[in-house]
Amino acid sequence: MRNPGIAELASDPRLLLAFGFGSGLSAITPGTLGTLAAVPIYLLLAKTPLWLYASLTLLSAVIGVHLCSYASQRLGVHDHKGIVWDEFAGFWLAMLAVPPSWQNIVTGFVLFRFFDMLKPWPISWVDKRIHGGFGIMFDDILA
Repeated sequence: MRNPGIAELASDPRLLLAFGFGSGLSAITPGTLGTLAAVPIYLLLAKTPLWLYASLTLLSAVIGVHLCSYASQRLGVHDHKGIVWDEFAGFWLAMLAVPPSWQNIVTGFVLFRFFDMLKPWPISWVDKRIHGGFGIMFDDILA
């Protein structure tokens, strides 16, 4: 599995987004660090009207299908551990309409990571059977 470097991310905006602005480069728990990197953006989203938050989250998921597909193809690996845009969109969806308090953020973070790592049915079914950018995004949307 090929891991891109900082210079490669800096020269490719799609790869930079797919790797969560670099948070996916971590050798240890890139998904957790990717979710953590999504928190500040959640705090900005939470200040917007619900319709705008929902629209931007949907847009991030749609764009994420392309980003994840592109990154997987470029790196030659389906669902490379460093691709964390799916964690960004999944966390934002999990926090939709949740008031932004530290207790809610910690609870949402822990629950999202729990379901994303455990992958109970139907998440595990999706993870094993649906491939490409859509599959990468969809299992985290379900989590």
